[in-house]
Amino acid sequence: MLLLGSDFVGRNFDAQYHDAAQSAGQKIITVLPETLRREVEYLQESIRFVALNSPFEQETLQQVRRAIIQHKTISFRYYSRPRDGTSSAPSQREADPYALIHIGSTWMLLAYCHLRQDNRYFRIDRMEALAITDKIFFRPPDFKLERRDERERTTVVRILIDHETVRWAQETPSYFQVSQEDTPDGLLVTLTIQQPGDILTWLLGWGSHVRVLEPESLREILVREAEGVLKNHRK
Repeated sequence: MLLLGSDFVGRNFDAQYHDAAQSAGQKIITVLPETLRREVEYLQESIRFVALNSPFEQETLQQVRRAIIQHKTISFRYYSRPRDGTSSAPSQREADPYALIHIGSTWMLLAYCHLRQDNRYFRIDRMEALAITDKIFFRPPDFKLERRDERERTTVVRILIDHETVRWAQETPSYFQVSQEDTPDGLLVTLTIQQPGDILTWLLGWGSHVRVLEPESLREILVREAEGVLKNHRK
């Protein structure tokens, strides 16, 4: 945070902590040796962190952060990805927020979901009408912030990406990718998912340059999506 300067602070923290973070950063700089201080100042002028979070998402993050600190349950409307790629209505949720996690360009909330009666991960950008309730919760004393359990992802997907697209696909890999292998026909990628919706948009983004080898059910979903795209563009 020190090297990124006040732009990072201002975009990712609310006013309650903005001034405190800036003050702490300045105090650290003043006690550094002269040579190191010049290097820090040079890097501050050479690095820019651009947050892509929308104003709505920033506001939601601020509310969630306050709820975590205050140990208060939140309520919100949530859009879950459907398992078969079709549209679905949002559900109303109440959850005890435990922790925030940033994965790639996405903020995730780890929370105890009252509806599912278990810990769940929620994407911040899929939450709407969030409100902090008056209900107080206590996080389990043995809670640990760990990587999402890969054992939950029981569906194995194998895809083949043609040579023309390999370089670009490697620039933006899927979070669910577990391995890749060069083959004469292209890049063989293996992923593990919970549901097709986890990677459907990512797969569609490569168009005809990717071929799903397995499972058959995912191929059928992609065929339906392709037929829908064709129907929408026919005159």
